[in-house]
Amino acid sequence: MELSAEYIPEKLQRDLEAEHVEVEDTTPNRCASSFRVLVVSSKFEGKPLLQRHSLVNACLEEELPRIHAFEQKTLTQEQWAHKQQK
Repeated sequence: MELSAEYIPEKLQRDLEAEHVEVEDTTPNRCASSFRVLVVSSKFEGKPLLQRHSLVNACLEEELPRIHAFEQKTLTQEQWAHKQQK
């Protein structure tokens, strides 16, 4: 399995029942895998940031050892809707 900006969102959407996922491949010169993700999921409701990130990390547990840099933003549906109105 190759890490890609197409594979990661599929896994996040499936495992976290995410309503919205954005993945940006930020790998400079393709020398190591680097990704920036935005995940919107109802599973984040009532959870602090650390728990949200832990859910994402657990979802990508097999992939993270092969990722050099991983930046994530995790939002609830309400937070995402509010952000979209701006």
